[in-house]
Amino acid sequence: MQNELVVYNSLNRKKETFTPLEEGYIGMYVCGPTVYSDVHLGNCRTFTSFDVIYRYLLYQGYKVRYVRNITDVGHLEGDTDIGAEDKISKKARLERLEPMEVVQRYTNGFHDMMRIFNNHSPSIEPRATQHIIEQIEMVQAIIDNGLGYVKNGSVYFNTVKFAKSNAGYGKLSGRIIEDLVAESRDDLKHQDEKNHPSDFAIWIKADPSHIMRWNSPWSEGFPGWHLECSAMSTKYLGKTFDIHGGGNDLKFPHHENEIAQNHGACGCAPARYWLHTNMLLMNGKKMSKSDGNSITPEELFTGDSPHVSKGYSPMVIRFFMLQSHYRSTLDLTDDALLAAEKGYRRLMEGNQILQKLDGATGSTDASLDQEIRAAIAGCVADMNDDFNSPKALAGLFELVSKVNSLKAGHIAMSEISAETLDALKQHFSDFIYTIFGLKDDTHAGDNGNGTMDGLMQLIIDIRQNARATKDWGTSDKIRDSLKALNIVLKDGKDGTNWVKE
Repeated sequence: MQNELVVYNSLNRKKETFTPLEEGYIGMYVCGPTVYSDVHLGNCRTFTSFDVIYRYLLYQGYKVRYVRNITDVGHLEGDTDIGAEDKISKKARLERLEPMEVVQRYTNGFHDMMRIFNNHSPSIEPRATQHIIEQIEMVQAIIDNGLGYVKNGSVYFNTVKFAKSNAGYGKLSGRIIEDLVAESRDDLKHQDEKNHPSDFAIWIKADPSHIMRWNSPWSEGFPGWHLECSAMSTKYLGKTFDIHGGGNDLKFPHHENEIAQNHGACGCAPARYWLHTNMLLMNGKKMSKSDGNSITPEELFTGDSPHVSKGYSPMVIRFFMLQSHYRSTLDLTDDALLAAEKGYRRLMEGNQILQKLDGATGSTDASLDQEIRAAIAGCVADMNDDFNSPKALAGLFELVSKVNSLKAGHIAMSEISAETLDALKQHFSDFIYTIFGLKDDTHAGDNGNGTMDGLMQLIIDIRQNARATKDWGTSDKIRDSLKALNIVLKDGKDGTNWVKE
């Protein structure tokens, strides 16, 4: 049984045993959103994946400093260096707002969406504009170390010189200098300033129309997009830290250039383990607004989209995301969401049943105890294998079958020891709520105070009395009225339960 944590390190393209720099402590940096528009569903998938990783590391007893930035300057259209407009500035100009109004609006929206999906807040959430001094200092260090040069007030990173060093260029992404040249546009303003077309800007001199600008030793301008993450991860986690994460789309050029910048500033690599999430598809294709193959989180909640037959709760969507490994593509379809909704309800109902079970005295079945204990350990081993949430979920569902057999009497309660039953209850609580970050909204509207359960128990009692007195009209009316409200009653030998469909 695997006990040590193994992660897939994108830097070396293989699974490696995870060993933090300092025992018991982990520093983790994840590239956050650029706040010029509402957060899209692909971002939600990435941040939810890293939320599960963060939660599991905490569960394992690590003290984690989780840093996730807010990009509020320097992210250019097309991710090019110069000659295009900053996304936030463009939004501010079009809507006749101050850039920080745009930033605040969409940062608030991002935080709201993270709360809706029940994602933990990071330990530190730095903004790029709050760290201009650190970015200027890093640019100066890169210049001092011979890997940066100034041209007409802008500063460029010398990729050719860095590629010839021992550190090299392209280890993370597998891309080479020629690829970076291909990323550049021939018609870029001031392209001829660069020593080589592959060089990228780390400080950009602002033209008169640019709204967001700061004084620096080289010009009044603004930092290159890649620079902020290098500066902020270094400030809060040190020159070298444990984990750097983000979406696959950031490997090149963003993360590749981060590595180059850190080497240029301090001669050392930033992170020891690089973790990348894969993309979210819809109906087997990449999401795209231009061809209509897209959906917003809000549309997914309300069902106001031609791509879904109904609305889905945030917890159903989170459960759906957990069914795919973070390194695998996830294909969002209405059928897959419907199946996820059924699976989510089954898991929550299984846990509700489990938590109400009481141990019985008698001769226990050692083999059953051993089987359940092995299944519990298996879920932990799955998460230790590069945070394999789909396999861990499958293990939970195997245990749900045991729980249902105990409730139905197919397995006698006397066959399971009180210690194993307690361990099983704790295991479900740990995985469902603490690690997977799910909430039970099958009784939506209860607000955690028991009012809904109390009212439903009253209705169930009235229905039971009606059935006992053969008042079928009242009994049927209660059943049909609840069904219209998407509430289903489930009768069993131990009484009647209710679930919100």
